[in-house]
Amino acid sequence: MQVNVVTAVHAPHAGLLSHAWQSLLAQSHDDWTWLVQIDGPDSPVQEALTSCGAAYDGRVRIDTNGTSEGPAVTRNVALGRAEAPLVQNLDADDELEPGALSLLARGLEAHPEAGFAVGRARDLLPDGSLVDHTLPVRPGLLPRGALLTDWATDGPGPRRLPVHPAGAMWRRTLLLSLGGWSALRGMEDTGLAMAASAAGPGLLIDEPTLRYRKHPGQTSTAASEFRGGGYSDSPHTAARGAVEQHVRRA
Repeated sequence: MQVNVVTAVHAPHAGLLSHAWQSLLAQSHDDWTWLVQIDGPDSPVQEALTSCGAAYDGRVRIDTNGTSEGPAVTRNVALGRAEAPLVQNLDADDELEPGALSLLARGLEAHPEAGFAVGRARDLLPDGSLVDHTLPVRPGLLPRGALLTDWATDGPGPRRLPVHPAGAMWRRTLLLSLGGWSALRGMEDTGLAMAASAAGPGLLIDEPTLRYRKHPGQTSTAASEFRGGGYSDSPHTAARGAVEQHVRRA
């Protein structure tokens, strides 16, 4: 099944795009296209894509916002260019595990009731080592509302999602019906994951599919972090509360 891989990128992360590109070339699933959407100044990103050879690959489609809009809007602009039934998010500073697209696409094909699929995320440290995490939920189908229930009962302070939403593969029809990624500072992935969980079941693959890079220039570090117990969302409590109330009503 064809997959559109969506990457929103701005100039500060241009130097890491070659790693994301290499992770795509290593995929065992080869029916993919890479939709790169540039946020803000495009020259550094264009140069990086040219240097690593991605710009010369017919599977890579590059577009630019022309303005600085942030990650949620930029991903949604790329989503508007998507045509494949499945959409995989790949942040510019992260990498996919070699079997990621195959595992997630096969999982969704086997479970047509699931609107999204996600695997385990491993931290990619500056020295190149990978740190795995034990998730608090069992692999297999995630019943409708399961992510919200786990997230809402995690306790005070920044709450920890049981899965890492930045590495999810989505059915394009579900993404469009939910309005794409949420316009919430530091909670773009969380808002979408909660809405998707409210809409229907998902699927957790018991394999690592995402390498979540830890680095000094990481813009999400202050707002969210993947820890041993899961993915910790933004500390912006007003936004978090609004998401929780809205999804509970849904």
